[in-house]
This record gives sequence, C-alpha cells and structure tokens, in this order.
Amino acid sequence: MIVENTQTQMRKGILEYCILSVISRGEIYASDIISELKKARLLVVEGTLYPLLTRLKNNGLLSYNWVESTSGPPRKYYTLTPAGAEVLKHLDKTWEELVYAVNTSISGAS
Repeated sequence: MIVENTQTQMRKGILEYCILSVISRGEIYASDIISELKKARLLVVEGTLYPLLTRLKNNGLLSYNWVESTSGPPRKYYTLTPAGAEVLKHLDKTWEELVYAVNTSISGAS
C-alpha cells in the first residue's frame, strides 16, 4: 500500500540521523543503540543497523573501541568522531528546517 511505503521511506530517511544522535550521548554498544531506537518507537533490526554503522565508520563519522566483556566475547562500542559531530550539527539544523517546513505546510501558517 502507498501509505506503508511512504512511512517506510520516511523512517529510512531519518534513521542515520537518529543513530548519530544516540551515539552522540556517549560510547555505546550496538544492541543499546537498538534499545534506544525501540524506546523511540523506531524499530530497527541488527541486519539494518550493522551495515549502517559500518558505512558511518567508513565515512569517518564513527570510531569504535573493543571492550572486554565479563559474559562473552569483547564488544564493539561506538563513539562519534569530530567529523561525525560536525555532520550531526548540520543534520540538527536540517531537521529543524524540515520540522518547520512540515508544520507550516500542514497548518497553512506562514
């Protein structure tokens, strides 16, 4: 259905922004990113998240550290790089502009 397709495309469009925002709060493990996004009702599975994290890392926006775990193998914890923080700053501004544009379009106000 057209509505479901549009909803999916809207969610995909903001997923990278939301992931960068979550990581900007501090070092975080991938499953914790998924939990944060679920709390926000933005459902993401590992098969979607890991390729995105790899792409963001390869683009220089994220770095990671391996941290030993007491209950299994070492875990990869992600943080924003300075370039990632700069991109997030621009995305914050873009988001504010989009929210304004959408709200203005919906309400008809200028």
